[in-house]
Amino acid sequence: SASRQATLLVRRAAVALSARSAAPAASSSQAVRYFAGLPDSVKRVGKSVGVPNEYPGQNYAFNWALNTDGVTPLKKSAFRITKPLDLKIAGLDQPKSNPLKVNAAAARGLMPEAGSKDLSFDAFDDAAQSTKDLISMSDSLYCPEGHVPGTRIGVRVISNSANLAPNLLAYLDRAPRRDPTSQAITAYVYEGAGAEDFAGYAIEEIEEDGVAKSVAAVVISGSSPTIENVVAGLELSVAGLLSDEEERAKKAEEDAAEEA
Repeated sequence: SASRQATLLVRRAAVALSARSAAPAASSSQAVRYFAGLPDSVKRVGKSVGVPNEYPGQNYAFNWALNTDGVTPLKKSAFRITKPLDLKIAGLDQPKSNPLKVNAAAARGLMPEAGSKDLSFDAFDDAAQSTKDLISMSDSLYCPEGHVPGTRIGVRVISNSANLAPNLLAYLDRAPRRDPTSQAITAYVYEGAGAEDFAGYAIEEIEEDGVAKSVAAVVISGSSPTIENVVAGLELSVAGLLSDEEERAKKAEEDAAEEA
């Protein structure tokens, strides 16, 4: 009948309307379930994260290591040099000899230790700070790293000298490249016209994680520092570090004997 047909039409219209209104809810529910398991970084919309602008000579981890050593590369150009490829990246020439043997016997006699009659601690500290400041203001820093030959004592040379860096890398024994940290020996070498000539080194005992250890600093500045100057400071520093280590070991044995 006409009334039954009208009733069916009304029911169909109601069902269709109900389906259309339910569809967005279902879609929204599916979207919520889909995104629920994703990390927040994926769910962000319209947000961006800044990436540090690093490039050869500008490495934030290495810059922090230099800051710990008292040097800040103000011109944002500091090269960590641990292998020949690093020299190429820094725009430096390769050494003519590798490995390079250096005879620093004569230069050792011209390298006083801080605290000796020839060099007070105050004079050394003043020269060290002045040299660090000059290096920090240099256009580029070249920082060879490695082991002093014949040892496993780590050294970092922080210098503005493009002339010395290749030969210093050739002189040092190659060490495994790890995240940059302070080394047992740090050498600060500044080369500049009119720079005051200075050469000296210091041995200092520090405590690291409750354990006493010695570290060394070598400071050299002048118009034309030589690799012999630097090597003399490194060799004397090694001798001082080993001597301190032997004294601590001997004292530990004596203390253990007294307690026994």
